Amino acid sequence: MYQYTDFDREFVQLRAAQHRDQLERYLAGQLAEDEFKPLRLQNGWYVQRFAPMLRVAVPYGELNSDQIRVLARIAREFDHKEAHDLGAADAGLSDLSTLPDRCAHFTTRQNVQYNWIPLARSADVMDLLASVNLHGIQTSGNCIRNVTSDALAGVAVDEVADPRPYAEIIRQWSTLHPEFAFLPRKFKIAITGATDDRAATPWHDVGLRLVRNVDGDLGFQVRVGGGMGRTPIVGRVIRDFLPWQEILNYLEAVVRVYNRFGRRDNMYKARIKILVKAEGQTFIDEVEAEFADIQAHDGGQHTLSDAELARVSAGFAAPDLTCDRKSADDKIAHVLKAAAEDDIEFGRWLQRNVTAHRNPDLRAVTLSFKRLGQAPGDATAEQLERAAELADRFSAGEVRVTHEQNLVLPWVRCDALPELWREARRLGLARPNIGLMSDIIACPGGDFCSLANARSLPIAQALLERYLDLDELDDIGQIDLHISGCMNSCGHHHSGHIGVLGVDKDGQEWYQVTLGGSDGSRQSGQAVPGKVIGPSFAAGEMPDVIEAILSTYRDQRETGEAFVETVRRVGLEPFKDATNAVRSDTARVAA
Repeated sequence: MYQYTDFDREFVQLRAAQHRDQLERYLAGQLAEDEFKPLRLQNGWYVQRFAPMLRVAVPYGELNSDQIRVLARIAREFDHKEAHDLGAADAGLSDLSTLPDRCAHFTTRQNVQYNWIPLARSADVMDLLASVNLHGIQTSGNCIRNVTSDALAGVAVDEVADPRPYAEIIRQWSTLHPEFAFLPRKFKIAITGATDDRAATPWHDVGLRLVRNVDGDLGFQVRVGGGMGRTPIVGRVIRDFLPWQEILNYLEAVVRVYNRFGRRDNMYKARIKILVKAEGQTFIDEVEAEFADIQAHDGGQHTLSDAELARVSAGFAAPDLTCDRKSADDKIAHVLKAAAEDDIEFGRWLQRNVTAHRNPDLRAVTLSFKRLGQAPGDATAEQLERAAELADRFSAGEVRVTHEQNLVLPWVRCDALPELWREARRLGLARPNIGLMSDIIACPGGDFCSLANARSLPIAQALLERYLDLDELDDIGQIDLHISGCMNSCGHHHSGHIGVLGVDKDGQEWYQVTLGGSDGSRQSGQAVPGKVIGPSFAAGEMPDVIEAILSTYRDQRETGEAFVETVRRVGLEPFKDATNAVRSDTARVAA
């Protein structure tokens, strides 16, 4: 992984010291609330329904074991419900005794969040984060946010080029960029280097994809104007091929045009997706004109050189983990034989949680954080500590946070797979459900978020409880089920094969269901938002609604056909009929 320079380390430490000074002045009454608010937000400190929420930046999802241990320590020592005078606040919405604490939460943008840290202790937390080169800079505010990427970056077999050096270069360029500190709205960039888009790039303000042209030159396909929220829009390709050397100059042109013309009169229409949709070709022409001006008058000051790319790329050198045993094929054959003799669940784990690697001696392994009794993406302090141990023993001290709210060990030797499986199973992190329906994406929802209309976590738990049988999950097959508590779509419900959106109806929690969405990966097909299948459903109906959808799929599917393929072939009507029957049955029982 990339190693911070002395400048990087000093920068993060000085930012932590600055936050401590601001906090002390706020607590002493020298800074008013409206003065302190923008300062804390610049370091990732929100105030949510019951307590502050901290968002920690994890650039392109990479963490080392020392960083994971610090995240575990913060969860154990600082993330406590008992530190807050909760009283009866919103008691009608949340049963506070059931809400998790002493844990970290992995987000869909590869960051880490905490929900219970007292603001008075925030400076101590920032110092701890800085000690391992972590921070919350630009995880909030109308600026360029944390750059995300493929969790398999640098190890994927379908990779055209490793996107991590470019992601790091973009991080350095965008951090506290003085021209882009107060954009019309937040701005999110995702980058992939693979043919299979596992970074959901079409759904970002800017989506970058490394490609080669007909001459074999490396460059980027550039999409602009993607986003979810109230108006889900898939990003538009505005450059089929941009030489990699020009990526910062071109990004500067895109953000300058957005900064100049983006709406500031209405926050709901301020994202770049609205500007791109409204202006169409005019927006592209403005970007190209700005790009030409940067090259002509600024001298293309951000043009990347081979030397600069090599300098940053050196920080991503692969660890030397070549096995000293037979060929990879022989090793895997041995492992599969052991699976058949040992435990059928091991074979399932190899199929679902173990991924091919560009180095044939290695594999990438996903640790599942989707389990009954635990919110999707939550990791307790103990689980984080054990994950750090697994990273040290099996993955050269490195993990990746995934878009699906799990962790990946990217450097596992093939001959270590049986031992890793036994250890991960003992810790409850080896459930072989990656890509299956119980691998749910969910935001914290109304249990924590003051913006949410409804709770996400009880729905996720009800579905995890309903679908425990691995044989049934395997039969259902690949399904992306995403749950959001409001239209901000932090749970990415728009891109779910099944999307669930919490809505408010006269103060009650209801849920709207969409079908057929896609994040743009190979398994899901072209990125599209899901379509609503009818009026919303009550919380108590949701498990039966999902079961009706899945039963319809099993009745309608053709041999070998995945769920999303069936939805696109037969249309929504059979699913509407099935879910309307659930609503009718509920009404009859109520009557």
